[in-house]
Amino acid sequence: MSNVLVVEDLARSFGDLVAVDGVSLTISPGETYGLLGPNGAGKTTTISMIAGLLRPDRGRIEVLGRQMSASNLEAKSLVGLVPQEIAIYPDLTGEENLRFFGRLYGMGGPELAKRIDEVLAIVGLEARRDDKTSEYSGGMKRRLNIAIGLLHRPQLLILDEPTVGVDPQSRNSILESVEALASEGMSVLYTTHYMEEAERLCDRVGIIDEGRLVAEGTRRELVAQVGQLDRVELRGRDGIEAAAAAVRAVEGVSEAAVGDSTLSVLATEASSVLPALLSAAGSAGMTVTGVEVQEPDLEAVFLHLTGKALRD
Repeated sequence: MSNVLVVEDLARSFGDLVAVDGVSLTISPGETYGLLGPNGAGKTTTISMIAGLLRPDRGRIEVLGRQMSASNLEAKSLVGLVPQEIAIYPDLTGEENLRFFGRLYGMGGPELAKRIDEVLAIVGLEARRDDKTSEYSGGMKRRLNIAIGLLHRPQLLILDEPTVGVDPQSRNSILESVEALASEGMSVLYTTHYMEEAERLCDRVGIIDEGRLVAEGTRRELVAQVGQLDRVELRGRDGIEAAAAAVRAVEGVSEAAVGDSTLSVLATEASSVLPALLSAAGSAGMTVTGVEVQEPDLEAVFLHLTGKALRD
């Protein structure tokens, strides 16, 4: 199938400030794509252009083959945007907010009523539909924000920091909702300051820094790009020195160091080479009593590529 989103050479400046500088990316059907970057990296400017809210200085944006622009209502109707800022009316109930925004989308009658039921179920707010949103917790307001973005059945859902400032229960509910939407085939563009969310949700990740996309790929591909290796620690007794020499000969192993009752091994694809490591260590006379595998995470990759922590 064709890509849901195609972005080519996107650029935008504000006076002398270059906010986005040549960003290109694609999102396929059913894919969750994470856009990660420190504050001021250009994430929000990028998604504002993708959603048709901001005109790019240069570049092309297509959603299912329709060129995105502020005036192309067909392209904009294919996108659901859930902004960082909570955009609901506090004096209205949850259902009234949804009805109001549904009418802005051109929906009405039984179709809108049915869709309101569906999106309230997706975000787990059925029981609070008749309460004024001024009585909602911060997490509930964010979940309603997501429901509004889903009302018109978009092909691409853009979530900009959807879990900022929410309680753990609401955060987990939001993540579960995103997982469910992706499993049903919705494409998602997700920005976050929480690396564990990207690890959990995203099929691919793009790392943006100072307006440029500096790396892109799956977690494993990004780890390979920066030369990060998995670490396997074998704990045990007897023959550890001999075991070190033996595991160094295993394909995929780059280093093996002997410690106090441990053998630490650096390797690519630890899960694949682990059986060979255990076999080599055992054949060399080591009695293995414990195994620990540590895979590099996105935080390490991000720090390596940008020199910054994600929340900087």
